[in-house]
Amino acid sequence: VSIWLCILYCVSVLASFRGTVQHGLPLEIGDTVLFILSPQGIFPCTYVHLKNAHIKNKGQFETVIPTEDSVITEMTSTLRDWGAMWKRLYVKNEGDLFHRLWHVMNEILDLRRQVLVGHLTNDRMKDVKQHITARLDWGNELDWCFTHHLFVHMKSLMSSNLGEELEVFFHIYDGRENRPLSERFFVRLNKNGVPKSPEKTERQCTLFVDLGSSDLRKDVYIVVHIMRIGRMGAGEKKNLCSTQYRRPFGCAVVSIADLLTADSKDDHLLKVYACTTESEWYQIHENIIRKVNSRYNLSGSNTGLAVSLQLLHGDIEQLRREYMVLFTRGVSITKKLGFSDIIMPGEMRNDLYVTLEKGEFEKGGKSVARNVEITVYVLDIEGQVMKSYVAAGSGEPGGDEYHSFVLYHNNSPRWAEQIKLPIPVDMFRGAHVRFEFRHCSTKDKGEKKLFGYSFVHLMQEDGRTLPDGTHELIIHKCEENANLQDSSRYLKLPFSKANLPGNNQAVKGTKESFWITSFLCSTKLTQNGDMLDLLKWRAHPERINDSLSKLKEIDGSEIVKFLQDTLDTLFGILDESSQRYGLKVFDCLVHIINLLQDSKFQHFKPVMDTYIESHFAGALSYRDLIKVLKWYVDRIIDAEHQDHIQQVLKATEYIFKYIIQSRRLFALATGGQSEEEFRCCVHELFMSIRFFLSQENKITSPVTQTQAVFLRTFPAVYGELLKIFTVREVAGFVRETLGSLPATAHAECPLEAVKLHCIAETVESQLYTNPESRCILLPVVLRLLQAHMQEQRDLVMCVRILTSMLSLIRKEDSPVVSEEVDLIVDSLLVVLMRTILEITNRPQPAGTNMRLQFQDITGEFVACLLALLRQMSDKHYQQLLQAFTSKDDLRDFLLQIFTVFRILIRPEMFPKDWTVMRLVTNNVIITTVLYLSDALRKNFLNEKFDYKVWDSYFYLSVIFINQPCLQLESFSPSKRKRVLEKYGDMRVMMGCEIFSMWQNLGEHKLNFIPAMIGPFLEVTLVPQPDLRNVMIPIFHDMMDWEQRRSGNFKQVEAKLIDKLDSLMSEGKGDETYRELFNSILLKKIERETWRESGISLIATVTRLMERLLDYRDCMKLGEVDGKKIGCTVSLLNFYKTELNKEEMYIRYIHKLYELHLKAQNYTEASYTLLLYDELLEWSERPLREFLNYPMQSEWQRKEYLHLTIVQNFDRGKCWENGIILCRELADQYESYYDYRNLSKMRMMEASLYDKIMDQQRLEPEFFRVGFYGKKFPFFLRNKEFVCRGHDYERLEAFQQRMLNEFPHAIAMQHVNQPDQTIYQAEAQYLQIYAVSPIPESQDVLQRDGVPDNIKSFYKVNHIWRFRYDRPFHKGTKDKENEFKSLWVERTTLTLVQSLPGISRWFEVEKRELVEVSPLENAIEVIENKNLQLRTLIAQCQSRQMQNINPLTMCLNGVIDAAVNGGLARYQEAFFVKDYVVNHPEDGEKIGRLRELMFEQAHILEYGLAVHEKFVPQDMRPLHKKLVDQFHVMKSSLGIQEFPAYVRASPVHFTNGSPRSSCRNSVPNIISPDGARVVARRSPLTYPAVNRYSSSSLSSQASNEVSNITGQSESSDEVFNMQPSPSTSSLSSNHSASPNVTSSAPSSARGSPQLQDKHKHSRENSCLSSRERPVSAIYPNPLDPAQRATPHQIGDTTLPRSDPNLSAPDKGKTRLIVLYSSLPPFTPSPTECQSAGLVSNSPVLSGSYSSGISSMSRCSVSEASGTEATTGDHPAHQGPTMPNSVSSGSDELIRRENKTPPPYSVYERSNPRRPVPLPHSLSIPPSLDPPALPPKPHQLRTSSMKLVPASDPRRADGVPHVPRPRPLPRKVSQL
Repeated sequence: VSIWLCILYCVSVLASFRGTVQHGLPLEIGDTVLFILSPQGIFPCTYVHLKNAHIKNKGQFETVIPTEDSVITEMTSTLRDWGAMWKRLYVKNEGDLFHRLWHVMNEILDLRRQVLVGHLTNDRMKDVKQHITARLDWGNELDWCFTHHLFVHMKSLMSSNLGEELEVFFHIYDGRENRPLSERFFVRLNKNGVPKSPEKTERQCTLFVDLGSSDLRKDVYIVVHIMRIGRMGAGEKKNLCSTQYRRPFGCAVVSIADLLTADSKDDHLLKVYACTTESEWYQIHENIIRKVNSRYNLSGSNTGLAVSLQLLHGDIEQLRREYMVLFTRGVSITKKLGFSDIIMPGEMRNDLYVTLEKGEFEKGGKSVARNVEITVYVLDIEGQVMKSYVAAGSGEPGGDEYHSFVLYHNNSPRWAEQIKLPIPVDMFRGAHVRFEFRHCSTKDKGEKKLFGYSFVHLMQEDGRTLPDGTHELIIHKCEENANLQDSSRYLKLPFSKANLPGNNQAVKGTKESFWITSFLCSTKLTQNGDMLDLLKWRAHPERINDSLSKLKEIDGSEIVKFLQDTLDTLFGILDESSQRYGLKVFDCLVHIINLLQDSKFQHFKPVMDTYIESHFAGALSYRDLIKVLKWYVDRIIDAEHQDHIQQVLKATEYIFKYIIQSRRLFALATGGQSEEEFRCCVHELFMSIRFFLSQENKITSPVTQTQAVFLRTFPAVYGELLKIFTVREVAGFVRETLGSLPATAHAECPLEAVKLHCIAETVESQLYTNPESRCILLPVVLRLLQAHMQEQRDLVMCVRILTSMLSLIRKEDSPVVSEEVDLIVDSLLVVLMRTILEITNRPQPAGTNMRLQFQDITGEFVACLLALLRQMSDKHYQQLLQAFTSKDDLRDFLLQIFTVFRILIRPEMFPKDWTVMRLVTNNVIITTVLYLSDALRKNFLNEKFDYKVWDSYFYLSVIFINQPCLQLESFSPSKRKRVLEKYGDMRVMMGCEIFSMWQNLGEHKLNFIPAMIGPFLEVTLVPQPDLRNVMIPIFHDMMDWEQRRSGNFKQVEAKLIDKLDSLMSEGKGDETYRELFNSILLKKIERETWRESGISLIATVTRLMERLLDYRDCMKLGEVDGKKIGCTVSLLNFYKTELNKEEMYIRYIHKLYELHLKAQNYTEASYTLLLYDELLEWSERPLREFLNYPMQSEWQRKEYLHLTIVQNFDRGKCWENGIILCRELADQYESYYDYRNLSKMRMMEASLYDKIMDQQRLEPEFFRVGFYGKKFPFFLRNKEFVCRGHDYERLEAFQQRMLNEFPHAIAMQHVNQPDQTIYQAEAQYLQIYAVSPIPESQDVLQRDGVPDNIKSFYKVNHIWRFRYDRPFHKGTKDKENEFKSLWVERTTLTLVQSLPGISRWFEVEKRELVEVSPLENAIEVIENKNLQLRTLIAQCQSRQMQNINPLTMCLNGVIDAAVNGGLARYQEAFFVKDYVVNHPEDGEKIGRLRELMFEQAHILEYGLAVHEKFVPQDMRPLHKKLVDQFHVMKSSLGIQEFPAYVRASPVHFTNGSPRSSCRNSVPNIISPDGARVVARRSPLTYPAVNRYSSSSLSSQASNEVSNITGQSESSDEVFNMQPSPSTSSLSSNHSASPNVTSSAPSSARGSPQLQDKHKHSRENSCLSSRERPVSAIYPNPLDPAQRATPHQIGDTTLPRSDPNLSAPDKGKTRLIVLYSSLPPFTPSPTECQSAGLVSNSPVLSGSYSSGISSMSRCSVSEASGTEATTGDHPAHQGPTMPNSVSSGSDELIRRENKTPPPYSVYERSNPRRPVPLPHSLSIPPSLDPPALPPKPHQLRTSSMKLVPASDPRRADGVPHVPRPRPLPRKVSQL
């Protein structure tokens, strides 16, 4: 017991073991072995596979079942069975079914793998299992002649109302035909419902054997009948009756089809139905099957029959091997009623089945019907009861008698009870069966009274057995005490009403009858009298003729039972009376032979073979057989009916077997007498055969059918003839016979297919294998095969023949083999190639099976061709080429074979993993090509040149080299080594051959220029150095010949460029190739006269390669980033400017457009698509279909482009540009009177105007990026760009994005221009800092009354120039007043194209650097502050302000700074005598500064007057304070009265604002466009409470302002603000360097946190002029003096003397000054309204201070810096924000993770760039520009635009011709 507790292992054997050693267990692959203990150490692990399993039916009949899904088990079992069948199909040559089964088995194997892996979802698993079941059903429905077996194990009956013993009967029932298919299996159960004999497992288990495939249907069932043994009534009391009766209990039914899908590992619980109406008991199972079971009750709610059911497959011997334990411990076999589908020779069986059907009984004088019980006995010839020959079913031993069940009170009972009588054959004669009828009383005694009997004889007097069928037996009445022991007394009586004599009407008329059905299944007894007569022919010689005639009518199963006896009888009759019965015996023999062709009896063929070899003794029979056979053959042509003759010819094989064996027996007996006579007879017979075969008949002629019948059987005769005749003689017979066939026949003639099949059988026969006979048969075989292949008929059979023929040829130098190859090549090579061409070019059939067969046949033909070519030697090739009589034939052959080779190279020709097959194929091809190239040179050069042949040759060579299977670089090193060792690098071999052939062409090379440039270029791109070295020089040759022909090589250049793009985009080529291409060709053309133009071409192609390689590398990246876009722009520009390839240019325009859309760069996408739009005109010229555009007119395509561009401009919020295109479209619609579309376009235009006014636009930041080092792509290498940032993207975010795009880049820590070491370094260096745009449209920005929404567009669009300022001290720094020596270094960058454009960034074309003196800087700062004041005052007057806070703050900031000494610093610096004397040239500028200071004071006075008018009551104290401080300021400036030019009335303020009338009277020397303020806002600098100087106001006033600000601002205003690039250290996490401080007079400012000021990380390495002081110069990290520690930071970081600091504040605060570099333009009149207290002052570093305090900003910039108050004001520490705006600020601070911006390289030759805005969007310059651009049709009238002297881009003011934009040529029919 403990042994079975161990883990069970089920080992699947992977390798066979014969088990020949002692105690060896023979194992085959796939066998399963059960180990009770772990098998470790028994088997090598590579030979077995361990599987867990569990044991079913433990005990004697246990079954080991793997613990896996039942479907897998079923598939495994089925596949094993099919595997055996599959091999048998191969042996039988059932080709079609063989291939079909092969594909289905592969499919099931694949499905099995999916189920085993277990990764399928439940739904998918269900679908897979259903598919598997369908496939298994398909296989089961095939005519396999396959046997199945059902294993049944009875477990128990679970029921609550037991208490009596039970009998359970199982049988298989056919629901379609309503009949049982098997005998019954009988199990006895005890009162507990379990088997009575648990130790005898054979009484619990059975195997229903020999089920055919047709029996595994849904309508075939397992039927279970259950009888109880007990009282008549189930509820009777025990003391009523002690007699036991068999009574119906219940019935259960289950379909066999359910077992195919159910889990066989689980037991089945069958529902048991009880029949309440006993009269229907005989059909209860039928009603359950038909679902008419509502009248039946379940025997109990929990009643069920527990059984184990399992289907097994294979023959019984196979089961004995696989389930050895099952058979050794004993299992009952339950047989099928009748024989199985396959009757095996030697099978012994003699079973008589009797079914007790029904009875009709009289009441017998009783008032109620009888309870009838039948007792069955079998008695022998002497009347003795035969012991143990009555069986209720298998499972229980037979008994002496059998008692039927009893139906209560039924005079017409129907039992339908089957019993089995296994009586031995020798006891059959004289035996009979007796049926005794008794009435079973239900009284106390329960006695059974005999009242009648019936009997039936088992064999008739003539030896025939009881015929099968239903018999109505006579019931003979008798008494209880009747003596039936003496059977002789009643055997003389009649037993059946069917054979009563006519005069016995009394018995016939009786109502009482008993019906039985008998069925005999015997291999020895027969019910056929004719068979008995034939076998006993000697007893009745007069019946011989009739018996021979009736033999054909006898059932085949009866004949095969007595096969040997029948054959002996026939040859016995033939020997005795051949003259009289010879023909009939021959016919009977033919009938028996053909009978064995039936699948049911085909297994008896070995029986007949054994009979011929061992038992046949007719030594004289051959003469008669030959004679009769010849007689039949001679009658074929004249006979009207051919059916019988065809039957004779079908039996030809066995007739010859009998003839040959008979002749051998005769020769053995006589010593070889009559040999010549026999040979003569055989020759005559074959002459007759050849004569009838040679007849040409109509297709439908019966003779044709007869010829076909003979040809099918003829090959089987060869082996028999070889037993007597020599090989050469037999080969002669075959050759002459096959040669006699008619040469021509119709394609649809069935004889043709049969003829070919006969040839196939011949080639595969033993006869053809012999070289002696092969040389005789080969010509006739080739002739027939060639005829079929030429007509493309029966190709499957043709390739089968060809395969067999070639497989017999061995590559050896024997003359025989060489001759055979000669014959095959001569006959079949050309037609074989033509066949391959035909079958590969024809469309594939739709059906899967046909398609698979089609592919198989292609592969087989290819294999034949390769095998044939491999057999060919030099001699064969010479003979082949010499055989062509004309050049045309040779030309056709070469074209054909080159085409076939191209087909063989196709990737789909072989499965992917057939590497060896591909290598073999390529080896054959290159060997053949080397032979054929000589023929090409000799026959098709010079005056015989043929372009088509040469072109086909080159085309094949190119495809050959480019095959994936020859690209050894992709192989593993070991695989590559093996290939090179065996085959070498075939690419190099073919490349050398190409070069050699090319050199032979001479002047004919011109025919292949430029056609072969592309293919040869593809070859050179293969990464094989030797191949490249061989092939690249061909391009030099092409250039040379093209130069000779046309004086240039433009065709070569054009083709090279076109092909390079497509080939490199496919992944071909590399940097090594580019260098090799360049070096080899440059070296080749050194001595050419056309060297210069050649160098130019090579350089162009090389540069294109660079760009294409970079483009390909960039496209490999996942997301769209700047590199992809920049690379595409570079390539696009290269195609346009250098190559002028319009189509490629347009293709890359659309590639770039798609990239922009993917990155959501809608503005850039619009500009990109505009490039194509501008190539088109408003014309009706038709355009072809191109890219995604349909065929349409040019007008329609341009209209579509316009609409698409407008849509993208709209999405990119570039509405002004969209308006221009809308106007252009509207003009077109108006000119065509298309008012419907005109209306839509005007509405669209209006909607864009509305969006300009209603929607807010974020102003992007701009960054200068330098890419230094050789590791960058060429289009970036050592170049600088300006990039347009994404929305909300600040410097730090942009810098991080760039470092992510270039993870290997090193961020430079300074802004100085790098030196040459950086340029040439093998690394990547990034230099990034922010720059300020210099707008072109100054007039719009300076115009009062223009809303900020409009101005915001012109501030950041159409920008060519950008500025960056860096402050520095020249000379000695004055600690008292640092403004004396504070200079500004201003760098202006000019781009090759304006931003935005087709890319988010463009290359810097020009860099200008100027130095701004301290005085100029001061003028610039104050002038901009004055402009800002004017704007705010004007806005206040025009009621554009929601509240007055911005004006209040601005006034407060300026006056506060001035009062505390701000303007005085300028006076001290520039108005002192020393400065005037030392700088006489600055006299004008000093005067200008003085004017501006007075002007500022005047503006302040006017502003205070306006402020007083609008100031609310609660701010009156602040206003009074401002007025008082203003007077202090005037007195500090020494102003008693304003000068005349300042003392103007407010009329000087245009539109009500103060503007100096002489503002422009002093020339502005600082910059050519004059200093103008640019007001910009930053959401991060919004909370203005933090910006107040602690000294500028009293604490109370400051708090008042703070309160006002908090009350007046809302979060909505935050969203109206624009991001500012100039953010202070308090509003940014990245502050300026601490050593960059300003000595500018200012009110006290807070200091940023220490750690923020000392960040020297990679994040801070790229500097922003907007977020840090000027250039944000960092201290040298190596200089400890510049590293400020927390202990060092204090007053030392500030100027020692600050005149603007009030005394109490000195020493408490530190100054942080931020510099910006924005261009000057007028602030929007609405800016301060939305900006709150912060406003947009470009000159304040913190609060609204005076212009003087902002002089330190050097660049008159946007957006004020931020400040923090000192420790005295803790409420203002840090960048805290008012609650009212915190949510809005948070929203603005949020960064979007945008796609990186593109790069741009625009290569130019002329120093000035054309206007970047597309022609359709260009805006003409004007002194008084309109608020909106004019309509586009006005712009397109002139191609040249003049830039006025006032153009801000002109420093000298001299008019000049604008930079013309080169117009690309028009699109050509795209």
